[in-house]
Amino acid sequence: MTPIEVLNESGVDADVVALGRLSRFVLDRMRIHPQSEMCLKLVDEATISELNARWMDKQGPTDVLAFPMDELRPGRVDADLPEGVVGDIVLCPQVAAAQAETNGQSAADEVELLTVHGLLHLLGYDHAEPDEHREMFGLQARLLAEWQDARAGEDVEATGATS
Repeated sequence: MTPIEVLNESGVDADVVALGRLSRFVLDRMRIHPQSEMCLKLVDEATISELNARWMDKQGPTDVLAFPMDELRPGRVDADLPEGVVGDIVLCPQVAAAQAETNGQSAADEVELLTVHGLLHLLGYDHAEPDEHREMFGLQARLLAEWQDARAGEDVEATGATS
C-alpha cells in the first residue's frame, strides 16, 4: 500500500494526484514519518450523511470527517519519527462546492482547505475552545499559504494517489 491513498467515490471530478501531493506536503511539514499511512476518501452527500449520523450522531451531510488511528502527533526536529497509520479523512466535494460559493473561493480551493483541516484533526488538533480554534486555524492558514507557494514553484513531490 502506498503511504497516502486518495480515493474518489463522490461522482465529482477531483484532482486526486494534487490532493495526494497536498496531503504529503502537510504531513512532511508536520514532521510525520514519510512511510506513515493515511487515506483521503471523497464521497457523495448520501455517504457522508450516513457516516455523520453513525459516528457524530448528527443528521445531514457535513463537509469533512476525520478518523484518527495511531494518534500520531507532529514531530520535533530532533526526534526520531514513529511510523504508523495517521487515519482516514472522508470529504464531500458537493458540500465543499456549496461552502466555496459562500466563502467566495473555488470548489477546488475549498476541498484543499478541508483536506488540511481534516489532516490537522488526525494529528490531534481541535477547535472547540477559543485558544484551540486560534491555533488550529492559524496553522491551517499557514500550511495552505506554504502549499500555494510550493505549488507555484512546482517543488511538491508526487505521491501514489488513485481515483
